[in-house]
Formats: sequence, structure tokens, C-alpha cells
Amino acid sequence: MVERVQILKAVYEAVEKAPKRNFQESMEISINLKNLDMAQPKNRIDETMILPKGTGKTVKIAVLGKGDITTQAKAASVDLIIGPEEIERLGGEPREARKMAEEYNFFLAETAVMPLVGRYLGTRLGPRGKMPQPVPPGMDVGPIVERLRNSVKFRTKDKMTFHVRVGSTGMSPEDVAENIDAIMKKVESSLASGSMNVRSVYVKTSMGPAVRLI
Repeated sequence: MVERVQILKAVYEAVEKAPKRNFQESMEISINLKNLDMAQPKNRIDETMILPKGTGKTVKIAVLGKGDITTQAKAASVDLIIGPEEIERLGGEPREARKMAEEYNFFLAETAVMPLVGRYLGTRLGPRGKMPQPVPPGMDVGPIVERLRNSVKFRTKDKMTFHVRVGSTGMSPEDVAENIDAIMKKVESSLASGSMNVRSVYVKTSMGPAVRLI
């Protein structure tokens, strides 16, 4: 386990080394694994977790369904609401469906439309790890939306290297360091041999040089 002071030092260094921009950059860590057979699904990581200090960016959320769930979605100010007819229409518009899958970070869908989603949008959302979270009848989507706005998703698939967003340059280095600490603990708890399966970790802004943490 890396000490918080080491993480904080790496964050400061990454921010200082990054070229100055007139906009906020995202910050991320790159994690390289070792001693794992990634052909085995049990060794792969597929996690969504809430960052203790938030993501530092606007997370775009789409809700699929009709009736009560759309009323709740509007109250929660989600970015896109799609009804059953639109789901079916998008199935015949692969380019538009692909653009939507790339643009939105998370999808929620009432359970009644999940079969439609699988049929018409599964090939666009599934490979990107964005199949909607099913919402049972009577469940309020508001708290789910709020949680997702502070969440990040990370997957290894069959690769030994993966990247996780940990915040933005608009956040304090202390907050970014706290997010990194939480992610590292989550990653290590998901690995068969914990920290022994981590070869290296780098911290960087989206357009800056990488600083080695481990």
C-alpha cells in the first residue's frame, strides 16, 4: 500500500510538470498489472466506484424508459431521456447509437425496457461496458443519479494496463490524492495477490507527462 504522502507528492509533481492550459484537464492514473493470466475472466477487473471527492467533471447520464422514471429523471436533471420508440429507432441508426454510447457515461433503464435495450442497443453499449443499470418499478432514480455523478468505471478487459480518472486540475491535490488512495485500495482488493499484482502506477494530467507513483 502506498502512503498518502507519496501519492500527494506525485499529484503535485504531475500538476507542476503539465503544460499550462486555460482550461481544466482531467487527472488519471495508469495501472500496470503483473503475474496474472488475463485470459481468465476471474482475473479481470470491472468496477464502478464512488470517488470520495467526486470526479471533478460533468458526468453525463441517460435514462431509458417511460412514465414515472422519466418524471424522476427530469427532476434529477439527467442529460438524456429515451423512450421505448426511440430505443427501437436508434437500433436502425448505428452511427447515431454509437455516438450516444460514446457521449454518455452512464445509462439507467426501467426493467420493462431492458429487453428492448438488449435487442436494439446491446451491440453499442455492451462492448463499452455501458449496458444500463436496471431500475425496478417504484425505485427512485434520483439517489442513483447522484451516486453515479461521483462515480468512475474502470475495466481491464484482457489487458494488463488500464486507466482510471481520479479528478481534475481544478480540484485540490489533497482531494485528488484521496481519490487515488481509494481507487488503489479497491484495485488491490480485487486482485488475487493484492499489491503483488501491481507492477507500476503513474499519475498524469490528460495532456501532461506521467509521474511514477509505484
